[in-house]
Amino acid sequence: MTPKQQQVAVMHAVRDVRMETRPVPKPAPDEVLVRVARVGVCGSDIHYYTHGRIGGFVVNAPLVLGHECGGTVVEVGARVKRLKPGDHVAIEPGQTCRRCYFCKRGLYNLCPDVVFMATPPVDGAFCEYVAWPEDFVFPIPDSMSFEEAAMLEPLSCGIWASRRGQVGQGHSIAVFGAGPIGCVTLLACRAAGATTLFAVDLEPYRLEMAKQCGATHCLNAREVDPVDEIKRVMAAKTGLPLVAAGVDTAFETAGSTPTTRGAIAAPRSAGVCVLLGLPPDPMVEIDMVGAASREIDIRGEFRYANCYPTAIELVAAGRVNVALLATHHFPLGKTKEALEFADQNKGSSMKVVVDVA
Repeated sequence: MTPKQQQVAVMHAVRDVRMETRPVPKPAPDEVLVRVARVGVCGSDIHYYTHGRIGGFVVNAPLVLGHECGGTVVEVGARVKRLKPGDHVAIEPGQTCRRCYFCKRGLYNLCPDVVFMATPPVDGAFCEYVAWPEDFVFPIPDSMSFEEAAMLEPLSCGIWASRRGQVGQGHSIAVFGAGPIGCVTLLACRAAGATTLFAVDLEPYRLEMAKQCGATHCLNAREVDPVDEIKRVMAAKTGLPLVAAGVDTAFETAGSTPTTRGAIAAPRSAGVCVLLGLPPDPMVEIDMVGAASREIDIRGEFRYANCYPTAIELVAAGRVNVALLATHHFPLGKTKEALEFADQNKGSSMKVVVDVA
């Protein structure tokens, strides 16, 4: 029997998260009610917690954070046909209109009416129960842990990045920023066939994690100029002159000005740069002449579309090991401590997970 009340971690202000009792939602006809098991702490959760806003998205009212989640279906709405109580599932945290120009073209991540968990004013998953539309809830095999289910959301970002960067067999790639998104991008690119994979970061811990995710070259930007080193290695591999050498695709995942500039400079001539990170200052000075004269394609990325089935298959088949990224766990009642820890320990942790059940 599903209880009528649940425990919820609610953010009231910057660095102010409190446990509260709220009603368990009743699923609408096309929704399922999920008993949440695991929720990953995302960089966006940390940013809302520490700054109260991301760009134009401002926390003006109490908000439940958390959107990387997996759990068990406990109730289904009257029109639900694909899922049933007892199913283990992963939740894709963005639901869209399904009708607009972008949705009809398979680019629903760009839907102007998207409703995304833990993005003001929409509550997220740092709670015991979530009601969500069936078509954005995916069954997972019994062999997959709820921890892995929660990691499918960031992995989907990495898969979409790989697709945006057109990564294929034998390709070379560079990831600027070896945090969770950088590491899932490495995992996705390796699964897509990339064979030369550079990881760039400032923290030895994260570079070691990147190595476990498939990086063949780990560059500490405190010790070397990463762009110079990437060009040197790739010039030796390809025979191209330094001015034209570089990787096929570079990814910016840290959201900083130096990494943005590096990711644009690192591709070979006619290469690709994919921008995943969101710098705190949207106005970033870059070498446009260099990028234009080398015909660098600069591509943005905003979340993902149609990636969850692929993510599930890759994890289930053992092609991608996302479990290694989950380094620290906190119970739901310690959600505030989980957010503080994730904020203060970037140099010694990767993915912090809240264990709800």
